Amino acid sequence: MSVTDIPKLGGMSRWEPNTRARLAGAALELYAERGFEQTTVAEIARRTGLTERTFFRHFADKREVLFGGSEVLSELLAAIIAEAPEDAAPIAIVAAALEEAGSRLTDREHSRKRQAVIDANPELQERELIKMATWSAVLVAGLRERGVPDTVANLSAEAGVAVFKVAVGRWLAEGGDETMPQLVRESFKGLRDVVDGSR
Repeated sequence: MSVTDIPKLGGMSRWEPNTRARLAGAALELYAERGFEQTTVAEIARRTGLTERTFFRHFADKREVLFGGSEVLSELLAAIIAEAPEDAAPIAIVAAALEEAGSRLTDREHSRKRQAVIDANPELQERELIKMATWSAVLVAGLRERGVPDTVANLSAEAGVAVFKVAVGRWLAEGGDETMPQLVRESFKGLRDVVDGSR
């Protein structure tokens, strides 16, 4: 059965392809145009020709449009740490995990729009900080599971998240062809240079 064979209800098909992506795109456009606080779920749904009920099937609230997928990335980080070679250094494990997380960022323009919305709203900035703190906690927990001492686990995780934030900032600000994984690798090299006293 093709998409065109699916019966329609109220002029709309039972299954809409890319519904979540359409809602997220419309929400981001409205946040940029009107501001996050001024945009309602009803307006987001209207712009996509969908219902508020459909919106809430995909997102818990307006903020989730900007932060959806964080749990999946946390699970990814945990899995990479658990599967790392036994003799790998803690900071190298963190670097590999965050490089993989960075590979999920591919749409620079979308990410720039998202960041602009977050930068304009203190509540969203706080949510972004909580997301990063959650990632750090996941990294620490994973390293501890491997027997890494608390101090080393905390330093590796916190330094790694800081490096990742620097890489994201570069990726959003620059217009070159470098991918996020490349920038994450370069930023970790920069951290090593700082520690070694190189310039």
